[in-house]
Amino acid sequence: MEKLEKYCHLVQGFLLEYSQNKPAYGEIEIQTIFDTVRDHYQILHLVWKKEHFIHSCSIHIDIKGEKNWIQWNGTEVDIAAELVINRVPKKDIVLEFQTPFMRKFTEYAVD
Repeated sequence: MEKLEKYCHLVQGFLLEYSQNKPAYGEIEIQTIFDTVRDHYQILHLVWKKEHFIHSCSIHIDIKGEKNWIQWNGTEVDIAAELVINRVPKKDIVLEFQTPFMRKFTEYAVD
């Protein structure tokens, strides 16, 4: 349980810090979404461009089975490397956005 709490706080802190980076242009609303009951964490970007509403998830991390599952990373930040810097073992990081076949060629967990 201690490990799970550590990962929850770490992911939330990372996303809160990242969400402070405002885009250089446009009136983009940045939302941090924390479902602490089911351990789903996201950053959303919301903006109107002319008559079109754009809703985009730039980062999505889930914590499942005491591992950090990076579901999506639409940024230039290497989230897995940031987790490692914060003492998360590579065996506790899964790059979910990669196919299971390709995951075995990374330094991180397959599942």
